[in-house]
Amino acid sequence: MQEFGNFYIADTSSLSVEQINNIRRKCFEGDIVMKVAKNSLIRKAIEGLDGDASEIYEALKGSSSLLFSKTANAPAKLIKTLRKTSDKPVLKAAYIDSSVYVGDDQLNNLVSLKSREELIGDIIGLLQSPAKNVLSALQSGGSKIAGIVKTLQEREG
Repeated sequence: MQEFGNFYIADTSSLSVEQINNIRRKCFEGDIVMKVAKNSLIRKAIEGLDGDASEIYEALKGSSSLLFSKTANAPAKLIKTLRKTSDKPVLKAAYIDSSVYVGDDQLNNLVSLKSREELIGDIIGLLQSPAKNVLSALQSGGSKIAGIVKTLQEREG
């Protein structure tokens, strides 16, 4: 659990062997590791995590499959895709970078989470944008610089 930093607990009970094998295949294709473990062992592993993840304990009932991924939203996207053709797997809980999500109603929130790489890309893009504007203005001549200065003064004033 500490290796990945993200894990999902899903209910895959009552699925056929063929359906489980299909999920495992899709996990492999999506760089997701799927494991099945007893709830008591999952609880002990959660107790060893940094921070308080005790909210997850209430979800540890019945059959539990664990989905591990380096990309925080990959298992959520997989579950959502699988649910187009079946009512399972059902999301029981998720642990994403020390945040706990409990219940299947959290699935859409988890799908919309951005990965660490996407967030870094967004930040870099935001940081580059002003620099590109300044360079563009410098290359095109002084008239644009005067316009930019005037715009900045209007914003301040």
